[in-house]
Amino acid sequence: MACPSDWPEPIVRVQSLSEKCGGGGRIPERYVKPVESRPWLSEEGEEANIPVIDLAEEGEIGGRVAEACREWGFLQVVNHGVRPELMEAAQEVWRRFFQQPMEVKQAYANSPTTYEGYGSRLGVEKGAILDWSDYYFLHYLPCNLRDVNKWPSLPISLREVMDEYSREIVRLGGVLLKMLSISLGLSQDFLQNSFGGEDVGACLRVNYYPKCPQPDLTLGLSSHSDPGGMTFLLPDQNVPGLQVRRGDRWITVKPAPHAFIVNIGDQIQVLSNAIYNSVEHRVIVNSAQERISLAYFYNPKSDLLIQPAKELLAPDRPALYPAMTFDEYRLFIRTKGPKGKSQLGKS
Repeated sequence: MACPSDWPEPIVRVQSLSEKCGGGGRIPERYVKPVESRPWLSEEGEEANIPVIDLAEEGEIGGRVAEACREWGFLQVVNHGVRPELMEAAQEVWRRFFQQPMEVKQAYANSPTTYEGYGSRLGVEKGAILDWSDYYFLHYLPCNLRDVNKWPSLPISLREVMDEYSREIVRLGGVLLKMLSISLGLSQDFLQNSFGGEDVGACLRVNYYPKCPQPDLTLGLSSHSDPGGMTFLLPDQNVPGLQVRRGDRWITVKPAPHAFIVNIGDQIQVLSNAIYNSVEHRVIVNSAQERISLAYFYNPKSDLLIQPAKELLAPDRPALYPAMTFDEYRLFIRTKGPKGKSQLGKS
């Protein structure tokens, strides 16, 4: 199975739809979710939040990391070594990109072959119900996939800011993988080596969620678990939107100042043989404010076989997943779009 080279229907930019709607109006039927998938915005949210881990704390924090991975599949990390000024600059350059005229952005329009560039839909199913968002996707690692010409040239500082930001995320990814390996009782380099050592994948999806006149009918991003290894989300500090599934409830995440929201992806669920689980999450939109977030995916080398660690198997705990390369695995998402955890047979 291979991805088509083009989208099945003409692409409509959600930002343009939002501008046409102004402060009211109805959203097109293509964006109206089935009743069971709609966000119930009037429902009182549970007073809970994903755990916050201070990486500068002295003493043993591995137990708290392990608990967060087992119980939530999500954690927030603070004092992670990335300068707050760099985090703010990364969000600002992308905010300015999405404020550019449409013809400037259209020059970077993407295709389903790699998704790299300016996009407005995931999946290639004709007639699919779409999400209320635009995005920009780009590769950083491996180096042979990095094409700086596909990174926006405006604003002028974007490429420089994102190069530094990307280096910092890759550094932090190595730190977290080491902590996760130790917390699983594995050698500290186990997960990094399983990902390909220094030859990992790293790619960025910048999410732009325009104002929506009917936020109770749609989603900015449908429920899904991340197919890769680990995700570092730089959330919008001022506009809530990320929701994490907790049992049969959806928890709206409250970002800690200058924190990264980190979540376990499907590949770590496979490697840990479901000791750590990737968790469904989604994004709600609102009528008053636009929202921007940066999701950085730290992934295994695409052609390596990923399978449960032999050290975590036992007669009463056999391997739950077959060996599969990440390239083979993520093709499901690229073809079908976000559909809960249906790509992961077990959970």
